[in-house]
Amino acid sequence: MHRRRNFSRLVAASTTFVALLATLVATADTKTPFTARDLVTLQRVSDPQTSPDGRYVAFTVRATDLEANRGRTDIWLLDLTDRDATPRQLSRDAANDSDPRWAPDSRNIWFLSTRSGSSQVWRLSLDGGEAVQITDLPLDVGSFKPAPDGASLAFSLEVFGDCADLPCSSDRLDAAKKNQATGLLYDQLLVRHWDTWRDGTRSNLFTARLGADGRAAPPVNGSGKLQANVPSKPFGGDGEYSWTPDSQRLIFSARLADAKEAWSTNFDLYEVAATGLSAPINLTTDNLAWDTQPVFLANGDLAWLAMQRPGFEADRFHVMLRDSRTGTSRALTDKWDRSIAQLGVSADGRSLLATTDDIGQLTLFRIDPKTGVPTRLVKDGQVTGFSPGKRGVVINWASLGAPSDLFLVSSAAAPQRLTSINAALLAARSMGSYEQFSFAGWNDETVHGYVMKPSGFKPGEKYPIAFIVHGGPQSSYANGWSWRWNPQVYAGHGYGVVFIDFHGSPGYGQGFTDSISGDWGGKPFEDLQKGLAAALAKYDWLDGERACSLGASYGGYMQNWIAGRWPDRFKCIVNHDGIFDNRMMYYATEELWFPEWEHGGPHFDQPAAYEKHNPVNHVLQWRTPMLVIHGARDYRVPDTQSLATFTALQRRGIDSKLLYFPDENHWVLKPANSIQWHDTVLDWLDRYLKN
Repeated sequence: MHRRRNFSRLVAASTTFVALLATLVATADTKTPFTARDLVTLQRVSDPQTSPDGRYVAFTVRATDLEANRGRTDIWLLDLTDRDATPRQLSRDAANDSDPRWAPDSRNIWFLSTRSGSSQVWRLSLDGGEAVQITDLPLDVGSFKPAPDGASLAFSLEVFGDCADLPCSSDRLDAAKKNQATGLLYDQLLVRHWDTWRDGTRSNLFTARLGADGRAAPPVNGSGKLQANVPSKPFGGDGEYSWTPDSQRLIFSARLADAKEAWSTNFDLYEVAATGLSAPINLTTDNLAWDTQPVFLANGDLAWLAMQRPGFEADRFHVMLRDSRTGTSRALTDKWDRSIAQLGVSADGRSLLATTDDIGQLTLFRIDPKTGVPTRLVKDGQVTGFSPGKRGVVINWASLGAPSDLFLVSSAAAPQRLTSINAALLAARSMGSYEQFSFAGWNDETVHGYVMKPSGFKPGEKYPIAFIVHGGPQSSYANGWSWRWNPQVYAGHGYGVVFIDFHGSPGYGQGFTDSISGDWGGKPFEDLQKGLAAALAKYDWLDGERACSLGASYGGYMQNWIAGRWPDRFKCIVNHDGIFDNRMMYYATEELWFPEWEHGGPHFDQPAAYEKHNPVNHVLQWRTPMLVIHGARDYRVPDTQSLATFTALQRRGIDSKLLYFPDENHWVLKPANSIQWHDTVLDWLDRYLKN
């Protein structure tokens, strides 16, 4: 910015600035609070992918179609070499377009699209022209990854293990739809997972060469000789497999789908030829815990994430490194007391990149592959994805104050904003300000939490409290943006919000995370009690006489526990997908490794552990009004848990309501249902805190 020397220009500039300031003040006064409808309609940025030449970043944007009651996705593009460039939408089809992946020439993008009626791989050229369909398969492509040389694709399909070809699997699925007999016969767990009953298919990893016309040749099954899902279900993706640098072989993570699958976390890394002619070779037989996210450094060394304790899904993920010359492996970050969420490699292939929970943030680090020493690249906020490029690392970055946008991390300076996808809507909203605080929790150990002021906060006024308890339980309610439990919605409705990262939360050391196991109603409960007291002592605008407690999953369990063990503290409770009876939860849930680790084994071996903090044993102390919510397709915490909760409330004459979604799983995802969920919850809080 050049300094102006002409006095008249200075006066004119000052006058303009005063006018602009007045406009901004007036605009601030006309801002409206953030609402649940805003949350549902905000566009969602995800999956940044930088081009090999470093010039572009492609990414996915999800928009909400309220009329159709669904989200739809498109591919967008930004030129990183032009500081004044604005993102442009590359795909505009009514179907879903997502998962952009670059060709080596940086001029073509492969992506997944449903525009043909099923999910297939398509290609779009930056030089213009219509998108071209690359795969034309009788089954949906679930995920894919191009080979480094661009001559082949790896992709996942769900097939029957005894079928010799894809039409066999497709025909069998079609026949099942037409069969008037609807019974399903099983001989082992898992019979259902997350929100889906098993139909006999498994996700297998295929490869296909690309012809001169760019279209895929008939695929070859690379993982089918293993009885396993590749990638894993329900949330696995292309981060669980990787091409070798020479494009000749694949490394993938898999857990055997045998009789022990429901209580095993033993994922191993396997190597297989891209031709699929050889059987996969297990590279991590010595580790009976979880191995995943294989990536390659420029020198050919293989890095991946590994846990140490079998059966514990919240164990610490640390980096393992396998020397390409000697084949020996070593633990690289075993001394770093953080669990890595996403692993990647820098653009030059010489460093590792990793995200991890860290003191109430989800941040990005660079790791030296020689020493294992981590260097923080992003301090605060929530890095939900990243893609390295020649100009720096493009990150998907959010906070409690705003949903994610793309930023460029290129030096020690603050990240440079690249996109402002929701700028217009957010500029018109009054958002709640927030800050992190700490207090002495269980055993006087330091525990962290956050408070958020209501939008339109006025000093000297007292505000009712929404006290939100996170689920997991080994998760963190940190400085990030949530599309389900978002404190800004409560702040926009006039509530102060308090949430605590109690014992069990990640980001504070593995010992802190471990401490919840076997003690669900102990340390975390004490942290919640002390955390609320600390917030009330520190922030005089919080009205401790007007507070409601809310939570889902483990947070829902805690609502049932609070109802029996802290019954006079809150004016009301909101319990979403909460555990009511630890005994029946064990016998009805699908992922048995979770309760078995948390309670020390199966219920029939450790009944006392399941009874130690079992909410059902304290129903006689219940008296707090409760709103109970559940989805019929929630197989993680089956709906009978909430039906039992509601039965107990009604039979004891406690004011209660049940909101039941026949078409939702552990989450509430459909736009109309999300709005109904928020309206019902806020009405419940208003009834007890405002009326």
